[in-house]
Amino acid sequence: MIGFFIRCLLALASLSFNVVLFINGSWGWGISLIFVTAIIILSFFRNEQMILALNQMRIGNNEKAKKYINRITAPQFMPRRQHAYVLYLKAVMNAQELGFANSELLLRKALALGLRTAEDNAVSRMHLSSICAQTGRKAEAVSLLAEAKKLDKSGMMKDQIKMMQQQLQMAPSKNQMRMAQMMGGRKKSPKMR
Repeated sequence: MIGFFIRCLLALASLSFNVVLFINGSWGWGISLIFVTAIIILSFFRNEQMILALNQMRIGNNEKAKKYINRITAPQFMPRRQHAYVLYLKAVMNAQELGFANSELLLRKALALGLRTAEDNAVSRMHLSSICAQTGRKAEAVSLLAEAKKLDKSGMMKDQIKMMQQQLQMAPSKNQMRMAQMMGGRKKSPKMR
């Protein structure tokens, strides 16, 4: 958030200094400062941590990508699509640390804000499906997986979706999970002497 305010002050100072240069007749310096002002203003629409994280993901270094994504502390000040992608990447990369509930919350919020590509929507729905399956909501998991299958037009995730469908057929329902917990939680009665 402090970085956002510093960026606003820099943009305002650069723009005002640019106007002063044009008023005083320093056209050469004014034109060259337009490029600096443009870079500062473009930084509002593209977060540098997001760019670095996506670059590390392309390379295959997920630990550095996770580090860059976790550095973004106030994504609500970003444009809507970038905010959605930050939430999406945080949920996917930090699924182990966040737990099911927080990861599901972030993914649903990212879907509500709107992800740009159909593949990203499919991946997020597939992750939501796995979370629902592991928490015992089999019907919701099946419907989310069907939506992911529709969105995967290129067939990139065909194998993963097929494997998830096989796992969902074997997954117990919520009632079966409750019964297993109740039966496993009973203690044996002591032997009579």
